[in-house]
Amino acid sequence: MDAELRPSNAPFRDPLYAPRRLDVVERPGGEFILTNPTLFSQDHQTTTASLAHWAIIAPDRLWLAERSGSGWRTLSFAEAWQRVTALAAGLQSLGVVADRPLLILARNTIEHALITYAAMSQGMPVAPVSPQYGLPGANLARLTHACQVLNPAAVYVEDAGLFSDGLSADALAGLPVIASLNPRAQDVPLERLYREGSVAATATPEQHAKYLLTSGSTGLPKAVICTHYGMSINAAQIEACFVDPDPPIMVHSAPWSHSLGGNAILHMAARRGGTVYIDAGQPTAARFGETVRNLKEISPTYQNMVPAAWMLFAEALEVDDQLARTFFERVRLLQYGGAALGQSTADRIQAVAVRTIGHRISFGSGYGATETGPTACNVHWPNARMGMIGLPLPGTSVRLVPTAGKLEFRVKGPQVSPGYLGQPEMSAAARDEEGFYKVGDAARFVDPEEPTAGMIFDGRISENFKLVSGTFVGVGELRLDAIGAIGDAVTDAVVCGEGEETVGLLLYPNPTLAYDQVEAAVRTGLAAHNARAKGSGGKVARALVLPAPPDPNTGEITDKGYIAQSLARTRYAEDVRRLFAVPAPQDVMVFQ
Repeated sequence: MDAELRPSNAPFRDPLYAPRRLDVVERPGGEFILTNPTLFSQDHQTTTASLAHWAIIAPDRLWLAERSGSGWRTLSFAEAWQRVTALAAGLQSLGVVADRPLLILARNTIEHALITYAAMSQGMPVAPVSPQYGLPGANLARLTHACQVLNPAAVYVEDAGLFSDGLSADALAGLPVIASLNPRAQDVPLERLYREGSVAATATPEQHAKYLLTSGSTGLPKAVICTHYGMSINAAQIEACFVDPDPPIMVHSAPWSHSLGGNAILHMAARRGGTVYIDAGQPTAARFGETVRNLKEISPTYQNMVPAAWMLFAEALEVDDQLARTFFERVRLLQYGGAALGQSTADRIQAVAVRTIGHRISFGSGYGATETGPTACNVHWPNARMGMIGLPLPGTSVRLVPTAGKLEFRVKGPQVSPGYLGQPEMSAAARDEEGFYKVGDAARFVDPEEPTAGMIFDGRISENFKLVSGTFVGVGELRLDAIGAIGDAVTDAVVCGEGEETVGLLLYPNPTLAYDQVEAAVRTGLAAHNARAKGSGGKVARALVLPAPPDPNTGEITDKGYIAQSLARTRYAEDVRRLFAVPAPQDVMVFQ
């Protein structure tokens, strides 16, 4: 390998992207319409059509795998389809198949996937809720609200013993319960459903396939309707971003109760005939070892992780040559969610890639919401710049409307949800007069003179505020600039200061670093940020490091992987009070 080869000049391994295409219409007043005219396949318009297809075309190809002791339990496409049609017959025999959904209380497992596709094959929607709703110590009010919104016909539970707290909720009383493990006397063992023969899939494209609860960051969670057509077409749109004949191979942990894990990963793999190794690891210092263990054995072609996981993985790659060799053997694309991934973290990963294989790996990101399929935009060209949300997917239009000094992001496309279950007025209010879904976020161009260079997330419109002086604070831009200046010592930030004289930050620490290391990086980074910032609305006067990374089970992290700023400020109300207390507490850093 060339001794002078560096991450800054090394070539990219070809991610096999299709050519980038964008039509731009500039309207009066600074408004833009961006459309990707690339055609995409209209095949497989129901969620189960792809499984049936690959069961014939590639029957022995692996679809799913999960850990079993020191090895893997695997499921081919042919095996999956045989079990899906058998489980569908079992559901029919129970008499629960109807318009009302199957509520799912389960972690990501093979059985979870099988019963999901079995129900959807019969036109019965599934409603996977966060496993945290039913695990020991759960706040059953969340499950109760979910049941009020969803009105389920039956429940599937991974382990009736493990989820006994959830099953005790009054909201589930009287509902048939199907359990894979430890069924109670009144429950239906999953194995019993296999004894009823098999039935053909009957679902149609316009039927509801899935209901996904929103994060609840702006109120009580709503149930987003995912139709068979919308889910299937979103996967086809992503497929059209590539000229890649090979099915993807992924190691992934995002819960299937969220649109990223359940739609953009699990269903996208089914669409493209790909393989998902179910990862039980989590992006915490205590649980990330399982992800490293898996990636030491499995060489993915595509790897998607949240920023906190990439930070942990960068450290693991730098000290473990075997891990680096296995991981970079065939990976062509790295991806992260809507949360900010520091450029320094990405650069460290690229340095190991160049050292190991002599190439950089394109590092992209996607953008959207539960209501948009989830994917509305992504980076579909070789890229090493962090902070991007990319450009519209094929067949998708984005409307950028000047609002409050920013460009409000709105989207239209076949993947956008028809609305919220049982809430027609709210569904109608979510769209503008031209039918664009109003995400509530802002975006800006990387280069205003060249829209094809892509867009950058520019915060939520509703999150911006004013200081007591009337000075406007652009939360999105300030947040990204500040954490970019601090680097890997923090994973994200909450911008505070509404009604105060100055801006303050609550910072989520890198869990692998000691407090002294985090504090030192914060002091250095924010001093540099303030030296560049203009005006009091762009400078940070105070900062406080929170005791732990964000907790996704509280709704603190949205489905897009973004910190729900207002919810976080409410959750840490006492820390916000201390942040601006006079005199400043000892652990609050003060900047001039």
